[in-house]
Amino acid sequence: MSAAEGPLVVGVDTSTQSTKVLVVDAATGQVVASGRAPHTVSSGAGRESDPRQWWDAFREALRQCGEPAHEAAAMSIGGQQHGLVTLDGEGEPVRPALLWNDVRSAPQAQRLTRELGGPHAWAERIGSVPGPSFTVTKWAWLAEHEPDAVRATKAVRLPHDYLTERLTGQGTTDRGDASGTGWWASGTEAYDEETLAHVGLDPALLPRVVGPGEVAGTVRDSHDLPFSKGTLVAPGTGDNAAAALGLGLHPGTPVLSLGTSGTVYAVSRRRPADPTGTVAGFADAHGDWLPLACTLNCTLAVDRIAALLGLDREAVDPTASVTLLPYLDGERTPNLPDASGLLHGLRHDTTAGQLLQAAYDGAVHSLLDALDLVLDEDADRSTPLLLIGGGARGAAWQQTVRRLSGRPVQVPEAQELVALGAAAQAAGLLTGESPAAVARRWNTAAGPVLEAMERDEAALARIAGVISDAAPLLGRATDAH
Repeated sequence: MSAAEGPLVVGVDTSTQSTKVLVVDAATGQVVASGRAPHTVSSGAGRESDPRQWWDAFREALRQCGEPAHEAAAMSIGGQQHGLVTLDGEGEPVRPALLWNDVRSAPQAQRLTRELGGPHAWAERIGSVPGPSFTVTKWAWLAEHEPDAVRATKAVRLPHDYLTERLTGQGTTDRGDASGTGWWASGTEAYDEETLAHVGLDPALLPRVVGPGEVAGTVRDSHDLPFSKGTLVAPGTGDNAAAALGLGLHPGTPVLSLGTSGTVYAVSRRRPADPTGTVAGFADAHGDWLPLACTLNCTLAVDRIAALLGLDREAVDPTASVTLLPYLDGERTPNLPDASGLLHGLRHDTTAGQLLQAAYDGAVHSLLDALDLVLDEDADRSTPLLLIGGGARGAAWQQTVRRLSGRPVQVPEAQELVALGAAAQAAGLLTGESPAAVARRWNTAAGPVLEAMERDEAALARIAGVISDAAPLLGRATDAH
């Protein structure tokens, strides 16, 4: 047996490019084992992955955890949001999953918004105005472009649902991940019959929504995983909701996550409804709400600019007066699915380091622009901004966020917050606590606080001006190849 003080739990993060597994002591939050395995994403116009790779990566990451995984009493899966997983009658994928960052459904998003009452109606009923990331738009795209695949589909799942179902044999999801589909209504907390009928999706194909604190199922015996038959499986949730659990967030605490995508969010007790579409009115995994704004271009886009310039990602020159909008994959915030990168203000004396700093500025600008919309009006603006994700420990990222936000920034020392949040959810099944209370007991948000800097209003105004002036260019579709 391990030297853990309490029972062990497993938390999983199945993200865009890899699956991570943590085995955690439910009593202390200590990570006693971990594993990680990659999966691939297609390039080109679409972003797709074979869900079976997620399962294989999950198994490999568990194998890396060794004996502690065998001792787990409960487990939970956090996963990338929005992805459309279509399964046949045998539970096998009909086709590769359409991922959150596949923006080919932008025309369908615009059409569905128009046909079902416009942005205000969507925000009021569903909680969000659908962009091309939302699952409902991907289903509409699939129906239009691959009707044979739609006819062959006998079950529709999200990425975390797919793995949970392979564990338990039961088709389940949770309110947090379901709220990113576009067919779950935040007003009624149920699947929306009008939306489903409009896109021709039978609600019988959808998973059951498991409530917070409920057990989704138990590990079935027909597998080769290191779990005992009957190991409890929690509902799981989407990655951002899992990270919110992992941080033990109190309402009003702002989070900025720097990963493949960039996100800003906060827990709120008020149901969000933003008709501009900037803020997605997601549910959280506990019973509150998680208003969130997301960008498609964050760490990967900035790293790509650094690679093009032949620079290390930290080799910035902070005296930039050039503007670079790193919209390399289109953009979601602002809603510019057809945009490409744009450079403005290049001079003879512009340095490569200034261009790289401009890429950081462009990536951070949109997230901070949305922060005031994410936070409730009465939120304390002096509360430190929690900086998480793969970029959070980068000095250039930290400095850019501090300079453009004007807020103190706290960098939690805990790693893999999505998997930690899933582990906290699993621990809650055993202790009866809320997952956020578990995470606060584990002290997961602890970390250094960086003092506030004077906000760089000139840079913010310059970037906003370029976005406004270049709107016709940014909204124009370009041939990506």
